[in-house]
Amino acid sequence: MIRCFNGLTTVNVELTSRCNKNCWMCGRRKVDRDYPKIKMNYGDMEYSLVESVAKQLPEGIVVQLHNNGEPLLYPRFGEASRLFSKQIRCMDTNAILLMEKADEVIGNLDTLTISTFENDEEAESQYGIIEEFLKKKGSGKPNVIIRCLGQVDVEKYKKFGCIIATRILHSPMGSFKYTKNPTVPEIGICLDLLNHMVIRKDGKISICVRFDPKGLGVIGDCTKTPLIDIWTGEKRKKIIDHHIRGERNRVELCSRCEFWGVPTGY
Repeated sequence: MIRCFNGLTTVNVELTSRCNKNCWMCGRRKVDRDYPKIKMNYGDMEYSLVESVAKQLPEGIVVQLHNNGEPLLYPRFGEASRLFSKQIRCMDTNAILLMEKADEVIGNLDTLTISTFENDEEAESQYGIIEEFLKKKGSGKPNVIIRCLGQVDVEKYKKFGCIIATRILHSPMGSFKYTKNPTVPEIGICLDLLNHMVIRKDGKISICVRFDPKGLGVIGDCTKTPLIDIWTGEKRKKIIDHHIRGERNRVELCSRCEFWGVPTGY
């Protein structure tokens, strides 16, 4: 039997879990404040692990160079992103370091998402950085997407001519208590589970990008096991079987989640 990364469209590579912003709706910041016993162990992925991951992934899929954390804090961001030249390279940033790292970003990514959110005290300074970066970038790569989380005034961002992606907010501690009902796919199976892989900075593999400080969604460790073995392994198959049978509640992480892999906007 030939094994392959069947269904895989997107891989998040967590270059770093460190962040330089204190967002009010961030689950990690809430853990830092209210649940200090849960150790977040912020840090960077070893560059040798980034190299190993890049060699194992199939061509043509989307590689997002973030998970939890600000990717531009990674000391070797430019070098790391060039390792994935055979994939569609993307990342999500808060933009604080965007001008400082502009030469590592421009021409080195295919798309770039800049996240904005409601009631951000730093929104105006971020707006200025976006404006400055777009002027420096010109018409070249990457294509910039403005992601607006919650009740954000999207009108002021339209002047940039970028794609605007609106998103509903959920609880800081996980994908539940959404401000409106998230979209459910008609197949009744979470699409993230079917097509997504997350590689944490320490090499642990998760089934999705949902906030998971306790590692409930971890299905393997790519420092010990090849990615293809984890993707086609029994742990993931068992979770998929539960979803197929409508037993999402029997998967510990999924039972706490209301997201179905379909981004929902306002």
